[in-house]
Amino acid sequence: MRIAAVIVCLLFCLPAIAQDVNTRSSSFDVNFADGKMVNSDLPIIKWISPTSESIYQNENTYNVKFDLSSETPIIAITISLKDAINSKARTTQKIDLDSTLNPNSTVEFEVELEFGANVIEVVAENTNGLRAIGYKTIHLGGGDVADLKSLERTDYALVFATDEYDNWPDLVNPVFDAKAIADELSKTYGYKVEMVVNSTQNDILKKFREYITKKYNPLDQLFIFFAGHGNYDKTFSEGYLVPREALANDDAKTSYLSYNRLRSVINNIPCEHIFLVMDVCFGGTFDEEPESSQTAEPTHSSSATEFVTKKLTYKTRKFITSGEKQYVSDGVPGKHSPFARALLEALRSSGGDDGILTLREITPYVSKLKIKPRAGEFGDNVPGSDFIFVSR
Repeated sequence: MRIAAVIVCLLFCLPAIAQDVNTRSSSFDVNFADGKMVNSDLPIIKWISPTSESIYQNENTYNVKFDLSSETPIIAITISLKDAINSKARTTQKIDLDSTLNPNSTVEFEVELEFGANVIEVVAENTNGLRAIGYKTIHLGGGDVADLKSLERTDYALVFATDEYDNWPDLVNPVFDAKAIADELSKTYGYKVEMVVNSTQNDILKKFREYITKKYNPLDQLFIFFAGHGNYDKTFSEGYLVPREALANDDAKTSYLSYNRLRSVINNIPCEHIFLVMDVCFGGTFDEEPESSQTAEPTHSSSATEFVTKKLTYKTRKFITSGEKQYVSDGVPGKHSPFARALLEALRSSGGDDGILTLREITPYVSKLKIKPRAGEFGDNVPGSDFIFVSR
């Protein structure tokens, strides 16, 4: 996101900025220096556009405009575009003024919006260190998510979870986690979900064979989830899923399902858009590339339907795992694994104000974990692709 700013009515040089101890909010003025209510020396921001939280469905560029006045000269203006979910600044630009801003002067600047909620924060500071802070939210293309229902597309979810093993220690949360994720996908996003619980390697491969023989429309998506034991063999330099019947000591690893084979089988599914999530130990070794990372997301379109259609133009083969080449926590019984909790939190955001959750919007939820996830692409993924969750 970029900001181009234009300031009008600027005159005369100013002294240095005073200590920041006073702030004007939308509803009250407080002087934290002496505990008394401050006077009208505080700057005042009067919005011209937008005047209220609004939906904007035209071009990505929007002209923000407001009147700014202060009995004491304004010396600095900071403009930030913030994420509506976590309030983190996407872009911040500080405009240091070398001349005074006359009372009732107009400030205007252009912002390049992203699809969904765009929170604009303006901070104006005068020579006494008093600040005015103003917020406005602009939704780009948020009013036509319902039109997506007219598109010929189906979202599928294939969820594998194993917590009972023949030769390995049992786990406490995989099935519990998987059921919660499956319920959220079905209830919130309308996915057609199929669960496979405590499966053997034969069960897993037979189920994938079913999905390879399915017929898919170009805009269909397939979400695949694994929770259970994972393993890594230093001799073969290869990671593995551990099926229910896997042997505890299997030097040949024939009772395990290698990530190399799993990657090939999933890539062979004729669905154009596939997202694989693995909450297993050593899941990061699924990645073929030593320094793989998510491809940058292209600029959002001006409408939900256009955005989804554009995103699903490119073949998607994306993945995220709960860790790299390491063990990951199963979590407290009945409380979800740390990774599953973070993923559920992302899904339960319902895509925020625009109702569309993208992979990039999931990242902040899982990246806050102590054990960092690994994300990337595999197989026939095309740059610019994505996987989306559209709330019902």
